[in-house]
Amino acid sequence: MATDVIGDQVEEQVKEATEFSEKIWDYFTSEELWSFVLSACTKILAILLVSYLVIFIGKRIITRILTLKVKTPLNQNERRQQTIIKLLHSTLSYLVYFSAMIAILSAVEINIGGLLAGAGIAGLAIGFGAQSLVKDIITGFFIILEDQFGIGDYIRLNNAEGTVTEIGLRTTKILGTTGEQYIIPNGQILDVVNFSVNNSKAIIDMQVAIDADIEKVEKLVSEYLKTLPPNYEELIDVPAFLGVQNVVGTEVTIRIIAETKPLQHYGIARVIRRDVKEILERNGIPMAYPKMMLYDRGSKESGGDES
Repeated sequence: MATDVIGDQVEEQVKEATEFSEKIWDYFTSEELWSFVLSACTKILAILLVSYLVIFIGKRIITRILTLKVKTPLNQNERRQQTIIKLLHSTLSYLVYFSAMIAILSAVEINIGGLLAGAGIAGLAIGFGAQSLVKDIITGFFIILEDQFGIGDYIRLNNAEGTVTEIGLRTTKILGTTGEQYIIPNGQILDVVNFSVNNSKAIIDMQVAIDADIEKVEKLVSEYLKTLPPNYEELIDVPAFLGVQNVVGTEVTIRIIAETKPLQHYGIARVIRRDVKEILERNGIPMAYPKMMLYDRGSKESGGDES
């Protein structure tokens, strides 16, 4: 009796498994499923193709429009142009990707309304704890709008100093002079020093001996400085010999000042120091060097005893 009951249960389980497998087979071999899969794949491919074309054409249009604006007499320049173009390219890509994702979900018949409602509630909850993120984004907009700095500028930002490689809505990336990369949230930007906006000035101080002929030094150096602009396009004008800046002990400090294009003053200063040193040495003008004076106290004391 018990054996018959067990046998009936096994038969029912086998029958249910067979019916389930038949349903699965019928489902995967049904015309409706494959028609839906073919239709969904076609829609997804069309969405991806349209998204690619929108991004490609949109980026070209953005670049073209901003390039034309730079060529017109507006308060824009190439530095700001590159910053805004890169930001608009990224914004366009994000918007198109998000729209494509929504369209793909609709193509596979997923309820978008429920997802958006849930995302709205979750976004509201997250928003209360995302005040710093909102601050970063707002600050990023004002940095670009006010043209405080742009990609390629050499700046000092808080404790970081280097070349700006990327300006985003949330962070700014700076490449340091020795290869380090700083990633700074825009909301934490307090003090900005931009070295790339205005012309730079090289201030060169050199020390000659106190017995040097200053008039001769001025004549030689001034003649040399007049020859620099044709050879160095970094210079804005002929460097100026300002004369004696300071006198300390056995040293006389002379000062030369040169106006250059932004950030070109370091190289020009090195060239001027090298050449001025060679010119002064060739003309017998001694450079200042440390001197040590020795006094023989013993001789002085013995001389005092004899008197």
